[in-house]
Amino acid sequence: MLLVVAESSGSSPGRQGYKMAVGADGKLIGSIGGGVMEVNLVEQSRVVLARSVAEESKFRQPILVEQLHRENVPDASGMICSGRQTVILKELNSSEVQAVDVLTEDLQKGNEPWLVISEVAFKTAPHETEQQNSPLPYFHRYDNIFEYCDKLGPKNRLYIIGGGHCALALSELMSALDFKTKVFDDRPGLNTIQKNEFAYQVKIVEGYDLIEHQIPEDNNSYVVVMTLGYASDKVVMQRLINRDFKYFGVLGSKAKMATVMKELKAEGFPAERLDRIYTPIGLPINSHTPEEIAISIAAQIISIKNRRSEM
Repeated sequence: MLLVVAESSGSSPGRQGYKMAVGADGKLIGSIGGGVMEVNLVEQSRVVLARSVAEESKFRQPILVEQLHRENVPDASGMICSGRQTVILKELNSSEVQAVDVLTEDLQKGNEPWLVISEVAFKTAPHETEQQNSPLPYFHRYDNIFEYCDKLGPKNRLYIIGGGHCALALSELMSALDFKTKVFDDRPGLNTIQKNEFAYQVKIVEGYDLIEHQIPEDNNSYVVVMTLGYASDKVVMQRLINRDFKYFGVLGSKAKMATVMKELKAEGFPAERLDRIYTPIGLPINSHTPEEIAISIAAQIISIKNRRSEM
């Protein structure tokens, strides 16, 4: 059984797009928000799976479950955090499991496959006439007729410039989050580059003079600069300072970064652009090791990302 949060509002613990799978063998993967609400829906899924007939190829119509997180109301979820959510329960037959395998293979290749669920279909791509440019995921419903559409894979892009120990730790941490990470460095034999199996791509560049051509400007791009030293950090900042990203942070001590910022201001870079750079990077948790520094940076990035989603 595939469980998908089709829509949510208020303080619902499961946000739109959260997904979970319940296996007939009892195995659980993913989450739709946790708590008693999730426990109840998992149990409902197991009951449905236990009742399934042997018609493996028969399409099973999805179940829409309304959840209100308040006491003493219809469709109460058992939680009292306020908010509401609609969850799709879609039992998958053998042919649809094959479609899931196709989706999985596509994701492993770094692609962004489509998932569409409706009361009459479970498919891996939207129809040509569907609004592919709509904000994703989207959920359209009229009575019991509905369509849920989402593009799978990480929604955000993290670009780490510099592939040292902190980049390796940050790559590992962000690989568990909704980020597709790409690392750039100009040292092909670097040990931490060779160890980095967590980034989607590691690219060796001859230098950072044209780094702006490697990173797209958009509201899903997050940039972290942590090169070998002051001079190369400054080159990257000069090349990227006039470009628009969701997040732009530079690793370095207060003294070092104060010097760099003073020099960039003297070179004519506008104050409003300099003020947009997060530096010293990360939340102030007195971090020292690469792993602690990675946590402080990840926490700051998540706070920026989620600030957008709460608006």
